Amino acid sequence: MTIRVLLADDQDLLRTGFRLILEAESDLEVVGEAVDGADAVRIASQIHPDVVLMDIRMPIMDGVTATQKLIALSLGIRVLILTTFHLDEYVMSALRAGAAGFLLKDVRATDLVQAIRVVAAGDGVVAPAVTRRLIEHFARLPAEAPAEPVDLRGLTEREVDVIRLVARGLSNQEIAGSLVVTETTVKTHVHNALTKLNLRDRVQLAVFAYDSGLVRPRSS
Repeated sequence: MTIRVLLADDQDLLRTGFRLILEAESDLEVVGEAVDGADAVRIASQIHPDVVLMDIRMPIMDGVTATQKLIALSLGIRVLILTTFHLDEYVMSALRAGAAGFLLKDVRATDLVQAIRVVAAGDGVVAPAVTRRLIEHFARLPAEAPAEPVDLRGLTEREVDVIRLVARGLSNQEIAGSLVVTETTVKTHVHNALTKLNLRDRVQLAVFAYDSGLVRPRSS
């Protein structure tokens, strides 16, 4: 099955570079390019790509607003946000808006390709290394309090443990090592937590952990 990707970035050179990387893969196809957020929403609504690789900062309409509009279309389009190494306060807003994850623009080609495959398969991307620090930084930003207290009674103690570790940016393998269980067991706990909380992927699970206060960012 071919994964259809729309590139949304206002820099021609970056779009060209991403296209060359993606089209070298037999299962990826670049089906369009957008030069700003409004362009991305317009094109995506017409061609229905599987994944939009979305720059966070673009003229006319930024990546956060474009993500919100794309998710609102309910077309099943997955959005993968791109940001620079410098911490970008808009990324957490994009994740809350429904983005499937975010990557740094200096990501290795192999990691970019794998992230698109993961997102297209319905999971989210929370990179274990730099992204772990990004999540903790963004979680310190003011967020609206939940409309009502978060009910964790449906979650088991071990599921709560797994959610906390997902929010810290740990991979399934790292979580398995930390809890001394198998990766299969970790996957089961993640799946059960997503089902009980009616969340889409582990990115939303991480956002939920911070927004609910289940996890508090470590101080710098």
